[in-house]
Amino acid sequence: MHNNEVIVIGSGLGGLVTGAILSMNGYRVRVYEKNRQIGGCLQTYSREKVIFDSGVHYIGGLAPGENLYQVFKYLGIIDKLKLKRMDMDGFDHISFSDDSKVYRLAQGEQHFINTLLADFPEEKVALEEYFRMVKKICGKFPLYNLRLGNYEEKQEVLQYNTAEFLRSLTSNERLQHVLAGNNLLYAGVAEKTPLYVHALVLNSYMQSSWKCVDGGSQIAKWLGRRITENGGEIIRNTGVRAIVGAGQEVDYIELQDGKRVKADHYVSNLHPAQTTAITHSDVLRGAYRTRMQTLENSIGAFVLNVVLKPGTFSYLNYNYYYHATDNAWAGVEYHTDSWPETYAMYVAASSQHEQYADSLSIMTYMRFEEMEPWKDTFNTVLQPDTRGEAYEAFKREKAEQLIACVEKRFPNFRSCIQSYYVATPLSYRDYIGTGDGSMYGVMKDSANPLRTMISARTKLSNLYLTGQNLNLHGILGVTMSSVITASELLGMEHLVTAINNVSATDI
Repeated sequence: MHNNEVIVIGSGLGGLVTGAILSMNGYRVRVYEKNRQIGGCLQTYSREKVIFDSGVHYIGGLAPGENLYQVFKYLGIIDKLKLKRMDMDGFDHISFSDDSKVYRLAQGEQHFINTLLADFPEEKVALEEYFRMVKKICGKFPLYNLRLGNYEEKQEVLQYNTAEFLRSLTSNERLQHVLAGNNLLYAGVAEKTPLYVHALVLNSYMQSSWKCVDGGSQIAKWLGRRITENGGEIIRNTGVRAIVGAGQEVDYIELQDGKRVKADHYVSNLHPAQTTAITHSDVLRGAYRTRMQTLENSIGAFVLNVVLKPGTFSYLNYNYYYHATDNAWAGVEYHTDSWPETYAMYVAASSQHEQYADSLSIMTYMRFEEMEPWKDTFNTVLQPDTRGEAYEAFKREKAEQLIACVEKRFPNFRSCIQSYYVATPLSYRDYIGTGDGSMYGVMKDSANPLRTMISARTKLSNLYLTGQNLNLHGILGVTMSSVITASELLGMEHLVTAINNVSATDI
């Protein structure tokens, strides 16, 4: 194959999936990663012999025949992953401070409906209509269903708003907010979040929900191995500081040490704003650059990673979402004097113990503006630095506030804590590379959906984008976006056919 050398900038899930697919189809792939560990949000880290995930706490769509399962099967990694299926009767538990009841979101369409009917016996019609609309919207996205199609199919549903739809569904406000109760999954904003984001995300979990045993970095490990087995390279500890164009295409990239490297094709897993910022080419005109640079990102996160005392906290095979008010959307617009107004608890699945948990993570929202005193600092394993005692004091104060909030529903939780470690929007900015520490990158907006739909193609003929900012975030969303990016070189019909037709002998 001629013109078959590909450079991938960044080894997040988007870069790894795109690189793996291309390497399987005759391309020579080189991935440049600025960090020591590959994977982006798939990265894990260990403290006191306990593994913590950076961002992957559970995955949907991995049962045989489902969309992510089929893509991972094509990639040759599905049988290598250590997975644990979550509680069939409630993969997500939703709670509100003024209500002692816990509402469960179950796996399987009818089971999901019946489980909520036990709490909302008058809402059968509403719940059936909810599922009908979710399935209708999911059906409008061809690649989500691993088939060919066109943009016009989904265009008619892009402007539906999640909160508006839920209000139209039922007058029961509690049910409205239960159905939106896990919107931390997509940093939901009531007046902005499109219904397609809610539907595509929730549908995959309602089909099947899974935890990665001993962390999500195993996905990155096997994808990386797939690339190298096919003759590719993964070059760690090497950032890219410039993409340099000549005429209508990229001529070379410049590494952090000044070295120039060439390929036939280039794929950037960086945020589109970062990609355009480091690209030197007159082909990227002002309007395009301005659009990329002014895209609104989703809010950042404050994450408390807890090492638990052995045998003190029972393992929970579900996630727990808490709201301090009766409004499931309110947490993202929190007031600093009443923070946190929502949180999600994710208990890690360990191969060492089943009855008791070794660790858990508690995630809530945090705006980047709270990082203002330390915004000019930078701290990673490769470039260690201190942000100062004031920053450490800030983290301790916020951690204690979050622990106090958790104890409202988990009494004596504090006594189960052996130690804890904190991640803030600065942690996400420095390790993952989002300029403002955003959790999920570009925020989708139902009022202006086309502005936030980003093409894998750029104005430079041999530069492509991949990752969570293109179509949808999360393991499923990024994987499907990577298929789109790879199809720019391979052809969508060829790739979708190969994914659907893969058998064990092909792996």
